[in-house]
Amino acid sequence: MLKRSPSLTEQAKSYLKQRILNAEFEDGRIPSETDLANELGVSRTTIRDALSRLELEGVIYRKQGAGTFVNEAGLQLKSRLEEIWGYEAMLEAHGYTPTTRIIRVDQQPADPEIAHELNLPPGASLLIIQKLFLADDQPVIFTINHLPIDLIKQPHTRADFNLPMYHFLPEFCQQHLTYYLSEIVPLNASAELAEMLHLQPNKALLCFEEIGYNQDNLPILKAYSYFRDDLLRLRLIRRET
Repeated sequence: MLKRSPSLTEQAKSYLKQRILNAEFEDGRIPSETDLANELGVSRTTIRDALSRLELEGVIYRKQGAGTFVNEAGLQLKSRLEEIWGYEAMLEAHGYTPTTRIIRVDQQPADPEIAHELNLPPGASLLIIQKLFLADDQPVIFTINHLPIDLIKQPHTRADFNLPMYHFLPEFCQQHLTYYLSEIVPLNASAELAEMLHLQPNKALLCFEEIGYNQDNLPILKAYSYFRDDLLRLRLIRRET
């Protein structure tokens, strides 16, 4: 029997997804909405909404007149690009043992471009946080976050930046990271990036260049994430509109 917090739909979705990942449905066929509703003690509407979310994620597919089935191809999506996730969890989902190193934390004035993007006066103080994420002890992701100093309301230590930013912000800044506006930018590794990620100079990299927005739709964070695509492949499902 499911409880009412978090939402019943989200609980049902998580429960069904875990059963799918555990290959518990014979021949990949999902039971009927009625059977699932009776099993979980919720309404058919809750089950229908949960299945719709799983279908949107590409985890299941519906075949007219035949039923609902596990989408084996969709299970290859370890991280959905439209969701905010921690890189440690993403690496675990890809089968790696993740570790994190804080490379640098220091204070710098905002350059004109970042100041403009974050609605700050030129030269406003930013905290620059550089982190390296390793997969089985191999460097795979390097991140640089630019956070306005004035947003930080609670005392903190360097170790606190081991937290993902979407956890650091509510705890130390009273800010909720609601979404990122992201650009996916291909580039050649600079000498610094190549050294950090153990690559040859000018090796092609994938970069997420992002601005994070809070609950009031205000920009609060500028972030860059650089990925080694030989160790980590990002996939998505593109659908017919």
